[in-house]
Amino acid sequence: MVAQRPLRVVRCGGSQLSGARAVFSADAKYLLCASGDYVKVYSTATEECVHILQGHTNLVTGIQLNPQNHMQLYSCSLDGTVKLWDFTDGILIKTFVVGYKLFAFYTLAGSEDSVFIIIPKKNEESLDSFQLVSVKLPKTPDQAVEAKELSLILDDIGQSPKCTAFGREGEYVASVRGLHLLVYFFKKKKVNRFPLSATSRKGANNYFTCVACHPKEDCIASGHKDGKIRLWRNFNHKREYTFSTLHWHHDVVMDLAFSVEGTSLLSGGVESVLVQWRDGSDCKKEFLPRLGSAIEHISASPDGTLYCTSHTENKITLIHSNLRVSAVIQGLVKGSDIKTGLVIDPRTKALVLNGKPGHLQFYCLQTDKQLYNLDIVQQEYIHQIGLNQVDLVKAAFSARGSWLATVEQREEKETELELQMKLWNYDEQTQSFTLNTRINMPHEDHVTALCFRDTDELEDGTPTLVTAGKDGQFKVWVLVDDSDSEKQSMGWNCDFVGSYHNYPATNCCFSEDGSLLAVSFEETVTVWNSDTWDLICTFCHPPGKIQNLCFGRLSCSKYLLGTTDNGFLCCWNLLSCALEWSAQLNVMVLQPDPLSENIAAVSQLLEGSDLFVFKPNEPRPFCIQRNVCRERVQWAVFIPRDVPESVGSEKHQWLSRSQLYFLTETQDLLTFSTKSTEERLTPSSKQLAVEESLPMTPFYLLLGKHRHQQQSKENADLGTAVVQSHLAQVSPAIKELLHTPAHVLPSASFLCSIFINSMLISKENKSAGEVVEVEMDSEKAEDESDEDLDLTEMEQDMNPTEFLDEITQTKLSKSQEKQLRKIRRMDYSWVAVL
Repeated sequence: MVAQRPLRVVRCGGSQLSGARAVFSADAKYLLCASGDYVKVYSTATEECVHILQGHTNLVTGIQLNPQNHMQLYSCSLDGTVKLWDFTDGILIKTFVVGYKLFAFYTLAGSEDSVFIIIPKKNEESLDSFQLVSVKLPKTPDQAVEAKELSLILDDIGQSPKCTAFGREGEYVASVRGLHLLVYFFKKKKVNRFPLSATSRKGANNYFTCVACHPKEDCIASGHKDGKIRLWRNFNHKREYTFSTLHWHHDVVMDLAFSVEGTSLLSGGVESVLVQWRDGSDCKKEFLPRLGSAIEHISASPDGTLYCTSHTENKITLIHSNLRVSAVIQGLVKGSDIKTGLVIDPRTKALVLNGKPGHLQFYCLQTDKQLYNLDIVQQEYIHQIGLNQVDLVKAAFSARGSWLATVEQREEKETELELQMKLWNYDEQTQSFTLNTRINMPHEDHVTALCFRDTDELEDGTPTLVTAGKDGQFKVWVLVDDSDSEKQSMGWNCDFVGSYHNYPATNCCFSEDGSLLAVSFEETVTVWNSDTWDLICTFCHPPGKIQNLCFGRLSCSKYLLGTTDNGFLCCWNLLSCALEWSAQLNVMVLQPDPLSENIAAVSQLLEGSDLFVFKPNEPRPFCIQRNVCRERVQWAVFIPRDVPESVGSEKHQWLSRSQLYFLTETQDLLTFSTKSTEERLTPSSKQLAVEESLPMTPFYLLLGKHRHQQQSKENADLGTAVVQSHLAQVSPAIKELLHTPAHVLPSASFLCSIFINSMLISKENKSAGEVVEVEMDSEKAEDESDEDLDLTEMEQDMNPTEFLDEITQTKLSKSQEKQLRKIRRMDYSWVAVL
C-alpha cells in the first residue's frame, strides 16, 4: 500500500534571477545566482543548470564564495539562516541560524570566522532602518549551529546590498543612503560622513543609488539618480576629500562594479547599455548596447575573463572582457501585468504568456528557461514614462498549434482606441510562426475574449475563431481560400456577427465536440449552434455579471459552468436547460482539465486563496486545499503530463494525468506536488543510481544498466537460471573500467584490447543451479561438443555464426579447425546492446 502524502504548494520556477548579485566561481566555469528560495549553479560554457541548491525556506538575498575555500559557497536568506554549500556537488555542509531576516551578505579574506550581514533594526522592517553587523560563525561539527554573537558596525544604512561595499583588503566599508556617504574604518573604529545637497544649480539629483570600492586603491565609486558617477578619494579626511564626476547615463545608475585589477569601472542603468570606464576617465569609455532591458546588477569573475549583468526582465547576460556577449540565461520574463493569461503551446507544451513589451514568451517548465520570444507588435519599444505603448492583450492557439491568434491595442484616450488582431500560421520549414492575416479594428471596442473551435482542425475542417468585444458583438472568423489565377493564399474573413440586446460580450468558449458556442453578455449566458449560428437557449440565474465560463468534458460534457462577480458558481444542464446547482463561492479562476472531467476553482478570501477541485455532476468537491498562497491568484492552467504519474492518495488522483500551475499577483509561478523535496530536486539519473547497490559512474549508467535491463529481459524469456547481467561484477576488467574514476584510468588504446577480450566470454553449459565450463582436449571430444552446440543453437536460435558449418566443409588444418571452433563458442550478443 502506498503511503498517502500531503499535497504541497511548491515554487516550480520562474523566480527572479536578478534578486541578488550573481557570483562566479574562482575558475569562472560556474555562475551562481539566487533564484527565489534556491541557489542555481549554471555552467558558463553550456548555460545549463548544473545544480539547484535547495534548503532555504524563504527568499535568498545574498551569496558569496567562501574566502578560505573557493569550492564552497555561503548564502543568506530572509528565513534567518546562513548556509554553507559545496556547490560543485550540490551538498549542504552547514546551517548557521542567526534569527534575524538577512538582507545582504559579505565576506572578507582576512576574517576567517566572521561574516557581515544587513539586518533590520530591532528586527522590524517597517522602521525602514537597517544595520550592518558582523556575525561570528562557530566552528563546531554540528550541521545546524546557532550564530548569536553579533557586533554592530554601521547603523541606519540602506537595505539594498548595492548600497554597501567593502574597501581595499577590508580596511574600511562604505555605505550610502539618501544624500549621505558613510565610511567606517575598522582599525581606527571611526566613521566619516560625507553629505551632498539634494540639488545643484544645474538641477542635478544627487541621491545615492549604489556604491563600489576599488580593489587595489583607496577609491570609492558612487552612483546617483541623475545618472552621474562620483569617484571619491582622500576620504580618510573629513574636509580634505575630493571627488571627480563621470556622466553618460541619462537616468538612474542602477549598479557599479570594478574589474578584478581595478583598471575598469562598469556601470549600468535603464538604458540597457553596459558602460566600461577605463582608468576612471570620462574620455576612455566603451559601450555594449542593446542588452534588452535595464541592468540590475553587475559582477566580474575572479580571473577577469567574464562579466555578468542581471536584468529586470529576469535575464542574465555573460560578457567577455572585450565586451562581447558570450551567453544569455533567460528565465520567465515578469512584466507589470499578464494580460494574455497562461496559454499552452500544443506543439512544445511550453507555457506562453506576455514577455517583453509586445512579445510572447515560450517558457519551458521542465528546465525553467525561456525557449524563445515571438515579436507580435513588431515595433521598437521606447523607454519613456507616460508614453502609451502598444500592448499585447490576448493570445490563443488552435488544437494542434497550427494557428495563433493575438490581439494588440493602444489607448491614447478613452475615446481613441487602436485595435489590431493578427493570425499567425506555423511554418514547418522555419519552425516558427509567420504572420498570415492582419485585421484592423476587429471590434469597435475592447476585445474581451477569443477562442478557436478545436474540432475543425482535428477533422481537417475549416478553422474557426470567435472573438467577443465590449461593443456588444461576437464575431466568427473562418479561414478561406483567397487564391486567384496569379497567387495562391489563405486568409481569415468574418463569417458571422452575433449579439444579444447590445449587451457587452465578456466571455466565449466552445464545447468539447465544437457543436455549441457559449457567449456571456454581462449577466446572461447564451448558447449558440456552431453549424447554423442559431441561438438555442439563454441562462440568467442567479443574477451577476459573468466572469468565467467553461464547458464540462467527457462524461460531464452536458454541463456548462460560470462564475459571477457577486460570488456565485453556477452549473447549468444543457439537456434540461435548467440550473443544475449553484454555490456561493468567490471564484477568481475557473480552469477545466483537458484530459478529465475535473475542474479547478480558486477562490479569494481575506486570509488567502483556496483551491477546490470537483466534477460538474457532483457539486461536492473531492479535493479542498486551503491557503494555497496568501496572494491573489491571477491565472491557472492544466498542463497534460507526458507520462501519467502515480499518486498515492485517491483524492489526489486528479494530478496523475495533468498538472495544475497558477500565477500569483507578484507573478510567482506555483504548482502542486505530493513528492518530497529530495524527490523533486533529484535528477532521474541520480534516482536510478540510488536504486542500485553498486557504486555508479556515468559510463555504467550509459552501458551497464542498459545491459542489465536488456539481458534480464532476455534471460527471463529464455527461462535461464544464470543472469548474465552480473558479468560486470564478475569480470575484473569490466568492473575496473566501470568503477574507476576516468581521470586515473590508463589510455583508451591500452584498455581496448583488455576490455574487448573480457567481453568475448566463452559459452557455458547451463544447468538448473550451476554453470559448468568444460574444456575439450581431444578431437573426438571437440567433435562431440560441436554436435551438442549445434543442437543447442537449433533449439535456441541464438547463434550469430550459424552458417559457419558450410565454411568448415572446406579442407582446413587441425589448428585452423580448433581456432574456428573457439571462435564459434564466443558469445557476441553483447554487441547488440551497444
